[in-house]
Amino acid sequence: MRRRKLRQPMSVLVAMLAGAGPAIAVPSAARAAEPAPAVRATGPAPVRLTARDDAYTSSGRRTTSFGSAGKLVVGKHRRDAKVSYLKFVVPAGVRVSGARLELTTIGAVAGRVTAHRVTGNDWSEKTLTSGNAPATGAALSVGAGTGSGLSFDLGTAVTRPGTYSFALRSSAERTTRFVSAEAGPAGPVLAVTAQTGAPTGTGGDAPTGARGDAPGGCVTGALLVPSCGVLWGGAAGGFTSAPRDRALRDWEKLSGRTATVFHTYHKGDERFPTASEIAMTRDPARPRVLLLNWKVAYGSTWAKVARGDRDARIDAFAARVRASYPEKFFLVLHHEPENDVVARRGSGWEASDYAAMYRHTVRRLRAKGVTNTITVMAYMGNEKWMSQSWWRDLYPGDDVVDWIGLDSYVSAEKGYYHHGDFADLLDRRGRTGPAFYEWATIRHPGKPVMVAEWGVYHRVGRPADKAPGYASVLPELAKRPAIKAIVHFDTKHDDEGDRDISIDSTRGNLAAFRTLAANPLFDVRLGG
Repeated sequence: MRRRKLRQPMSVLVAMLAGAGPAIAVPSAARAAEPAPAVRATGPAPVRLTARDDAYTSSGRRTTSFGSAGKLVVGKHRRDAKVSYLKFVVPAGVRVSGARLELTTIGAVAGRVTAHRVTGNDWSEKTLTSGNAPATGAALSVGAGTGSGLSFDLGTAVTRPGTYSFALRSSAERTTRFVSAEAGPAGPVLAVTAQTGAPTGTGGDAPTGARGDAPGGCVTGALLVPSCGVLWGGAAGGFTSAPRDRALRDWEKLSGRTATVFHTYHKGDERFPTASEIAMTRDPARPRVLLLNWKVAYGSTWAKVARGDRDARIDAFAARVRASYPEKFFLVLHHEPENDVVARRGSGWEASDYAAMYRHTVRRLRAKGVTNTITVMAYMGNEKWMSQSWWRDLYPGDDVVDWIGLDSYVSAEKGYYHHGDFADLLDRRGRTGPAFYEWATIRHPGKPVMVAEWGVYHRVGRPADKAPGYASVLPELAKRPAIKAIVHFDTKHDDEGDRDISIDSTRGNLAAFRTLAANPLFDVRLGG
């Protein structure tokens, strides 16, 4: 959580069991409830996926967005042509053998409705208009009547995990309307026929789309990706002198749940993991895994580290880990690098210098025999930085990044900077290109996503209701199967002293957070 350089300028994914039977769709009214259990079956398992985004456009209102409407519309009304767009995410681990789009109609069907491939997924229902709609390709399928609507065979288009966008068109002079995701459980569904058998996950772990309970409970695998559920973590005592281990224990008592992920921060030649950090992870009653942030370039530059300037520092860390800490741990190298980029040739702090520093450090640690680090690339995901031409140059490469991380926050105060909910902190976007979560899952399919810092804030001394923000977490996790860990950052004041990100700023806020923390989605056991 850093701000000093930065200035302010429906539907759910169904719970699914790997290799087991059909998943059960969760109605919109139950979004915050316990994930639905999977059901075993002997044949191919249809996985029913609800739309990530759905909206329609109107040629007569080129700048109007209809993403919040309870309907999708195709066809013409006088000279006004309407086209509908849908986006689905097929989670990693699903072995696809067929797919059908199912729509519930509102009233009669006028003429023939066709489904088309959309070129690109860089659109959002919140901003889609006729003026910015993506291009569409040839027709993939013609809708066939069902008892309640239309069905489209999309088996030739949906062949593996990934993000898919489709457009619906009709040349009829009248309109056909369908129920949208915003209207409830009768909204669009992509019914994916999944082959039985153990699907392949990420790095030997369970499929990243799993949300329901697995036999024996949810457990982490080789890359600490849980077989089901979501890892729960915390960093407490931020911007204070309080020992981080004591602060976390106090936070755990407040929240009512042990933080399976213990987030700490280090720089330069500091000796870590510290004795207290190690003790926290070896607590037999409350086992935890470390999430270590390390600014390896402290006192140097990214470019110099990439050239070997701090190899002695890297080697010393490697030696300590090999000698005293065999447990697996998450490692973030210089979190939120966007905030420190100096986009000037030769500065040593260019985005490409960061990527080179990251690659050099990870490869040297591996060469020194460190095999228990799980690497995380932690972005700010702020729209200001995502709009910069250099932003994509930060990524070091899939071979040295195990998880993609995001440090992002929302305000509880209406009208204040970044007011919103959990979806908003995941979906910030630059002037061009996809929103952050979409970028991570499209550009790096199969990579687990960690919300490595998150929280809901209000200005210090101006308490506001954080409950809506906390209540929005579970519905968004249900829709975003790549997110496998969320780690709260708790502080009474941020680095500029004016934002309260604590969970207990009011009794009501604490009660709402405790309700979130108690959800069994976060019952994940450390293993692997």
